Amino acid sequence: MSKRALVRGDKKIINAWALYDWANSVYALVISTAIFPIFYGAVTAIKKDGLIVQDTVTFFGSEYKNTELVSYVMAASYLIVAFLSPILSGIADHSGNKKFFMKIFCYIGSTSCALLFFFDPNHLEISMIPVLLGSVGFWGSIVFYNAFLPEIAEREEHDKISAKGFSYGYLGSGILLIICLILIMGIGDEYTRWAFVLTGVWWFGFAQLTFQKLPEALTKKETDYNILKSGFLELNKVWNQLKQTVRLKRYLLGFFVYSMGVQTIMIMAVFYAEKEIIWNEGDETSGLIISILLIQFIAIPGSYAHSKLSSKIGNIKTIICSVVLWMALCIVAWFIYTPIEFYVTACFVGFIMGGIQSLSRATYSKFLPDTKDHASFFSFYDVCEKVGLVIGTFSFGLIEGLTGSMRNSILVVGAFFVVGLIILFTVPKEEVNLIKR
Repeated sequence: MSKRALVRGDKKIINAWALYDWANSVYALVISTAIFPIFYGAVTAIKKDGLIVQDTVTFFGSEYKNTELVSYVMAASYLIVAFLSPILSGIADHSGNKKFFMKIFCYIGSTSCALLFFFDPNHLEISMIPVLLGSVGFWGSIVFYNAFLPEIAEREEHDKISAKGFSYGYLGSGILLIICLILIMGIGDEYTRWAFVLTGVWWFGFAQLTFQKLPEALTKKETDYNILKSGFLELNKVWNQLKQTVRLKRYLLGFFVYSMGVQTIMIMAVFYAEKEIIWNEGDETSGLIISILLIQFIAIPGSYAHSKLSSKIGNIKTIICSVVLWMALCIVAWFIYTPIEFYVTACFVGFIMGGIQSLSRATYSKFLPDTKDHASFFSFYDVCEKVGLVIGTFSFGLIEGLTGSMRNSILVVGAFFVVGLIILFTVPKEEVNLIKR
């Protein structure tokens, strides 16, 4: 099959690109946020009268709190992606095969989701492998997926198209979550494991629609170097370009810090609610699912609202407003104890979660210099996000392990937003230094 031509503004290509969010966001919702965290908490903790009386697990001979272990495993997955993505993206930019690497990570992730069917709390050393690889697959594929954005659309369209992708993702994953809940509640809790299989099949299946229509960027470069060495040379070139920018560097630094908070909250929110909110007996699972669905569907208008606001006051000012709201929510989270309070907080989280994610991606894309090395540039964006996630999730788990309370962990997350906000105020309106060619 011959390569399709890559034309900016082609609606079929843009729709195919956005559809990958529909495909892979089921991992972020079902596995990272909703059903797996609830399932994991149920099989690794002992409850009496609705209260947790035992939540320690054994992993390679050492004891950890169950949520502490998850945070460490997830941190390890982000570290792997942070290490691999710059190397692979350099190779992808050199050889023109971003879609190939996107496929590889997609298949690793979707297969790992299905393998969670065999999760056994008595053999966590093996059972945590698909947890690790599912995360690696999801975040690894996102590197190359994001790198297509500046190639398929003009800069002025990036905010709207990025929001479109995230909206597809929130809608698609919300639909699958409802399907999974019908399966579990209608047939029985023992069928929860099949939700993991459905997630893997959904991700793999819908991704084919993207891969069928999304072309490769025709940027292959012929050199005498071997492909691995060429990948490192590509990265070195992009790093030298990046060092000569001001606006892009400062934005990337600010994103690195505030993203620690955003992503950590998204991953650990359900675990937090499970332990820190006082649920009526029998209401916990349904209550958590209600809050997740609220977040999911409110995130859709949130994405478009941020895109609309950015067109009026600019991307950086809009992100600053969002970060201020995140700071406020961290303070609020410290004081909430009842389900109703959590539901209200979840609504606000959903609204700003969708917006800041889509706008962060679009802003970075718009700030890029004229270049063909999009995968390599986005790998630096991805490394910032993943190293931030390593620090964020590890800190969250460590503080809980040391103090015994997730409420103390949320204060650390709030500090990330404060530092990120300070850095964002230093981002200039225009690029200061021209990149030397």
